[in-house]
Amino acid sequence: MIPVAICGATGKMGRMLIAAVHNHPDLSLVGLLASRESSFLESDAGALADCGEIGISVSSEMDAAIGDCRVLIDFSVPDVIQDLTDSCVDRGIGMVIGTTGYSAKQRSSVEEAAESIPIVLSPNMSVGVNVTLKMVELATQAMDSEIDVEIFESHHQYKIDAPSGTAVRLGELIAETRKVDLADVAVYGREGMTGQRNRGSIGFHSARGGDVVGEHTVFFLGEGERVEVSHRATDRSIFANGAAKASVFVAEKLQLGSCGLYDMSDVLGLS
Repeated sequence: MIPVAICGATGKMGRMLIAAVHNHPDLSLVGLLASRESSFLESDAGALADCGEIGISVSSEMDAAIGDCRVLIDFSVPDVIQDLTDSCVDRGIGMVIGTTGYSAKQRSSVEEAAESIPIVLSPNMSVGVNVTLKMVELATQAMDSEIDVEIFESHHQYKIDAPSGTAVRLGELIAETRKVDLADVAVYGREGMTGQRNRGSIGFHSARGGDVVGEHTVFFLGEGERVEVSHRATDRSIFANGAAKASVFVAEKLQLGSCGLYDMSDVLGLS
């Protein structure tokens, strides 16, 4: 069994992760990390995930939460990533990171840590989303490089970053395939007299409301035709199950003595 700890264990995703790890035949839950302000400190993991008491409680202390794990799954907030990567590198712990909204500096700390340990970093752990990414890559390769691309995403009212990490990854993938820098071609929403559309630009549009788990559609808009590639999530368990699969992948890399920065396409063999 692969010992796993979870950071960000008391949120909606964290509770799904507890259940996914607890029910996985190759994983064993050994620790839960939450902020010092959490009202769930010392709560049993099973009570949080509604899967019966399992004898693992929530802690705000790094050593207590991750000291016995081989892989750390992080679905928390960007501000803690430096402490997490430092602690995991010091202990030789692999990481699965699903947190989004990183700054360039925070992303750099992940890349630096990946020089010493294996890390799966993915804004979306869903198998379906990663198949969607592959489809978008193939569509971009097949179509005229100046075909108009617009990316639409919708999420629940509590999501704090926009556009979503998955939408950004879709844009990055299209830009990489076109051999351009996303920063040079991205357009985030439109308002007022914007003038005609710049050829080669990639548009992003975000909606927030209700309990939408996550929806993404990439429009390839040409003269006389359009192609739409969509993914709609209806249950957060798809992300948790993907993170569990990624944990097994990271543990295998640790066993081989391998380090590096991976994403879900590597986990799923889509690279």
